[in-house]
Parts: sequence; C-alpha cells; structure tokens
Amino acid sequence: MNEFSKHLVPHHSKAIEALNALNNLGADAILFVVNENQKLIGSLTDGDIRRGLLKGISIEENVKNFIQLNPKFIDKTNYSLQQVLALREGNFKIVPILNDRGEIIKVLNFRHLKSYLPLDVVIMAGGRGQRLAPLTDDKPKPLIPVGNKPIIEHNIDRLVSYGVDDFWISVKYLGEQIEHYLGDGKNKGIEINYVWEDEPLGTIGSVSKIKNFNHDTILVTNSDLFTNINYEDFYLDFLESGADFSVASTPYVVNVPYAVLETDKMNVTAFREKPTYTYYSNAGIYLFKKSALEFIPEHAFFNATDFMEAMLAKGKTLRTYPIRGYWLDIGNHEDYQKALNDFEHIQF
Repeated sequence: MNEFSKHLVPHHSKAIEALNALNNLGADAILFVVNENQKLIGSLTDGDIRRGLLKGISIEENVKNFIQLNPKFIDKTNYSLQQVLALREGNFKIVPILNDRGEIIKVLNFRHLKSYLPLDVVIMAGGRGQRLAPLTDDKPKPLIPVGNKPIIEHNIDRLVSYGVDDFWISVKYLGEQIEHYLGDGKNKGIEINYVWEDEPLGTIGSVSKIKNFNHDTILVTNSDLFTNINYEDFYLDFLESGADFSVASTPYVVNVPYAVLETDKMNVTAFREKPTYTYYSNAGIYLFKKSALEFIPEHAFFNATDFMEAMLAKGKTLRTYPIRGYWLDIGNHEDYQKALNDFEHIQF
C-alpha cells in the first residue's frame, strides 16, 4: 500500500467512515475523495463534516455531500516553485500531487518535506575512487558509509527532503552494487533511473545520454559530496537571477603571512599587511536549463568545466551560488575521516 493512500477515501464511502479515517490521521487530518480511477473529486476535513451535520446532513450519508469541490493540488506535469511556496505560505500543510490524467500519485506533506522542487537530478557515481583504496577495491565510493548510511544515500535523502522525486544515477565502476542497493527508488517514494557509461565520459558527459527529462531545470551533483546545502534557496537564486547555469561554490581562504606589495610596472603603489584572500571554488553541484543540454556533446569525454566554458563562449549567463552551510568533498582518506568525525555534529 502506498503511504499516501491513508489520505484517500472512495467516493462511495459514508461520512462516518471518513470520520474514522480522519481520526486515525491525527495532525494530518485531511482526506481526498477519489473516484474508482483515483481521480481527485474533492477534499474533506473534520470541519467539513461538522458543517454538514449542522446543516442537517446525516453522518450515514455519502461523503460527496460534505466535501470541498475545488481543493488545492499540484499538477506534477506542470508546476512552479512559486506555486509551491504560495501553498506553503498559505498554510496548506497537505496537498495532493496529480498526474496528467488528474489521478493522485502522491501527497505532499509540508510537515515532513521542506519543499517540492520541479527538478530532475543527475547524480554522477561512476568514478573509481582510487584515492580511497583499499576501501574502494571491492565497493564503489558512493556506497562507502558515513554514519548510518552510504554517502550517496545521504545526498539522495537530502534532495528527497526538498521534494525531488525524479532521479538519474550515472554509474560505471561497480555500478551493479549501486543499482542493487538503491533499486528503483520506490521504497523512498521516488523514481530512480540509471545511466551506464560504457566508457569514461568525464564529470558531466553522461548527461547527454538522458533523453526524457521531466522538468525544465536539471541539477547535476557529484555523489561523493557531504553537504547540507539549501537546495530550495539554490534553485530560487537560479530562477531570480535569470542565469542559464549556476554552480554552487565553497569558499577557499588563503592567509598570506607577509606584506603583499601592489605594483605598477615594478613601482610599488600600495601594500597590504598579511592579507587574507577568499576565493570561491567549484563545489560540484550545478543547476542549468534543459535547453543547455545542446552544449554537451554525445559519446564524448566532457567535464563540467568544459560545459561552463562552452556556454561562456556562446554568451550564456553563468552564476555562482556560495554554499553557506557545510560542504565536504570526500576524495581521500583524510576527507573521509573528517566526514566520519563531523557526522554527529552537523545539522542535515
């Protein structure tokens, strides 16, 4: 049984049956009345039943005599983050998700999810992880555990908490283990598809093999990152900027222990005493419009940096989004040990 089915009640039910179901839902007490094809007809709350009883309608009558006929919903095939934010800010805690036939396929609960982002996510998980040997000799790096679960599952679960439910995982080295562990995603209420690299395609080249994205915006992330990035804020910044591409970045601070001379043709114009410089480095998480896929060549080794350079060459707008929380690239044993030490102390 799908978890959201507890919020559904058949259109032929009696109000007394619906009232019992509402009582069992506790703080999530709202039902969605559906026909025999799971199509949404209306919504029902304790208040709706109470108002019906005050009008003289019997508790033994059909639920259709009590329902609200124009409930709020989200069309899975055509929605925006602005619509989601309006529902959340309007104090709509539980909202049904409909497919293109008007059938309920999911129920969004803002008590458990932070958002519902209209994104396809591609997780790059095909690398060998040579620097983490011997841990990666018989296990792919994305499945190395941090705390209670593998690195890649931390990333997936964080994205799921923002309502992402369309995933693609690019695999190569020991990819069968990743596919076996994660499966099709149904146990998490999501859909996972796999992209196999027959030959190395770089850090973003395999994205060209995906032809059936569901959304107009794509997020690509490395699988070996450990981060609590706010994906909704990242996506909002991308939308509001109007950029074609956004790369998440992490600060890299350089402390110079000496006075730095500023010169013009070897003439000193100024100096800074022991300055600190902050640079922003590629954090391995990218957002871009689906139309940008034309810049990724098919069947070719192509890195994310190549992608950005190709877009800049065509006059496209690239933006950076500084990560304000925790971020760690687990590339070697020292990084891995840091992730293990930090796990108990970071809010994810």
